[in-house]
Amino acid sequence: MSLAPNTSAEAPKGFKRFFSFVRRHRLFVATVLVPTLLAALYYGVFASDIYVSESRFIVRSPQKQQTGGLGALLQGTGFSGFARAPDDVYTVHDYMLSRDALGLLDEKLDLRGAFSNDRIDRLNRFPSLDFDESFEALHRYYQKRVAVNLDTLSSISTLTVTAFSADKARQMNELLLEAAEQLVNKLNERGRQDLIRFAAAEVAEAERKAKEAALAVAVFRNQQAVVDPERQTTIHLQQISKLQDELILTKTQLAQLRAFTPDNPQLPALQVKARTLQGEIDAEIAKVSGGRSSLTNKAAEFQRLALEREFADRQLAAALVSLEQARNEAQRKQLYLERIVQPNLPDVATEPRRLRSFLAVVALGLVLWGILSMLIAGVREHQD
Repeated sequence: MSLAPNTSAEAPKGFKRFFSFVRRHRLFVATVLVPTLLAALYYGVFASDIYVSESRFIVRSPQKQQTGGLGALLQGTGFSGFARAPDDVYTVHDYMLSRDALGLLDEKLDLRGAFSNDRIDRLNRFPSLDFDESFEALHRYYQKRVAVNLDTLSSISTLTVTAFSADKARQMNELLLEAAEQLVNKLNERGRQDLIRFAAAEVAEAERKAKEAALAVAVFRNQQAVVDPERQTTIHLQQISKLQDELILTKTQLAQLRAFTPDNPQLPALQVKARTLQGEIDAEIAKVSGGRSSLTNKAAEFQRLALEREFADRQLAAALVSLEQARNEAQRKQLYLERIVQPNLPDVATEPRRLRSFLAVVALGLVLWGILSMLIAGVREHQD
């Protein structure tokens, strides 16, 4: 009689017990056991190591106190002590996540080839399970590998790049920072050009108005045959005053002769002189305040033209000062991207966090199993 165990008989019994356990605990197997086994297999065998490179930077805008119209213009355009530049920070962030940045990285570092390496597990590889190799799919994949976060209190931005090799992660981080610095320099150059172009346009317009005003004064003088109506009026008034003094003296002499020597032969000559002086006085008064051709009438138009010329000259002087200020402002760098922490070269893969991820799958499976078990028990109790 043989005492050797009947292994062929025990094997079917073992399978029967296993399948019996699966049938009795189908829900537990589906929600806990299977996901746990798959998670252990994936994180323990297949999951690729992921390296994280991190850098920190800040975007600042130098501002100094400005005076005058140009200062208000510079402050209104954002180019005005030294301060944070949140709008420009968001511009840099958007660029780092943009298709342009992806195109630059793909051109310099061959991201498509690096992320399509066969050594990368299928879930993390590009293309993923959908096998979409388009640029849009690559851009979606890229946005999962690059993250930029802003600390609103300190205005420090943190750039985080993940890749499947330490060198590639650091290279991507470094190239993104260089591209962002080039973008900031481009914004600086555009700001300089805009400032100088605006100020130069103001100068050109002021010069045009000053020339037109000076030409209008010259045309008026030629047409009216007058240099300065106010000064010429003063000259005529002085002349009238002298003639009036002489007329008064002549009339006084004439009255004396009539009173004391009525037959004096000088009387006719004095009478003629008095009439001549009065005629000259009337003529001079007519030149000053007569009709449309009088100096008084011309003075109003001349004053308007002279005021326009003076205002245009002042505008031109102010525009020239603004242009000089704009040129000085253009010499300064308007925006700065300052690196606070350089891109690091990771010496160990920090992702995926295998144990934590495995325990998370187990915990979620147990929670799901518990919830479904209670729901099924409630349904059965309701049916009974």
